[in-house]
Amino acid sequence: MVEMIRRFYARRLRAGLVDATLPRHVAMVMDGNRRWARQMGFDDPSVGHRYGAAHLHEVAGWCTELGIRQITLFVASVDNVRKRGSAEVAHLMRLVEDVIAEPLRRPDSPWRLHVAGRTDVLPDSTRHALKLAEDVTRDRAGGFDLTVAIGYDGRTEIADAVRRLLHREAEAGATLTDVADRLTADAIGAHLYTGDRSAPDLVIRTSGERRMSGFLLWRAVHSELYFCDVYWPGFREVDFLRALRTYTTRPRPHPHPRVDLALAARTNRA
Repeated sequence: MVEMIRRFYARRLRAGLVDATLPRHVAMVMDGNRRWARQMGFDDPSVGHRYGAAHLHEVAGWCTELGIRQITLFVASVDNVRKRGSAEVAHLMRLVEDVIAEPLRRPDSPWRLHVAGRTDVLPDSTRHALKLAEDVTRDRAGGFDLTVAIGYDGRTEIADAVRRLLHREAEAGATLTDVADRLTADAIGAHLYTGDRSAPDLVIRTSGERRMSGFLLWRAVHSELYFCDVYWPGFREVDFLRALRTYTTRPRPHPHPRVDLALAARTNRA
């Protein structure tokens, strides 16, 4: 009975979004995996990571059905990779390889994979699995782009972008004064890990935490934020539809900063 009511409610929510302007790009902080596992009575809280990684594909399916063509998912920060116990990190990295990267390579997946973050902090096998998935999915038609933020920190992303910009300008023979005189936000933005993707229209964080934790500090400056009390593995379709409904009711006085996509594309090819 409860499931029947939930399906009915989901249909009503979907019907209410038919004529609404939905976000083109949704970013999500997949938080609360370990707490969900404890809540569900698992002895090993790291089991939550497996359920959370598998749930990523279900949420991506909701997006394809609604025509949301860009997703960015915060999988692990630099601190997550470096500071948590080695056994837990190894378990998480295997999940990234087997439960995230491998299914995305399958022909029935519509998503092109992009990776954002310091991949040099990842194990070789994880870095290889993600690179392989990027290569396999690069030329997929359909225009569905999924970015996995892993080994990611928003401040490091900005610092690395400025560093890349300075190196490129120096290679072209520019002086520091030249760079300073013509430096723009677009120029820095083009060198971000996410340089050729648009800013997210909506950022969702699960688990009840009300903070960004360094996620997309540059790109999400004008994004709508939605905080959900449900832990990520328990994040239901009705929770997602509620977030979209809230997005449609909020006024958006500030347009996203313009991204020079041509500049970003040239930067990423260089």
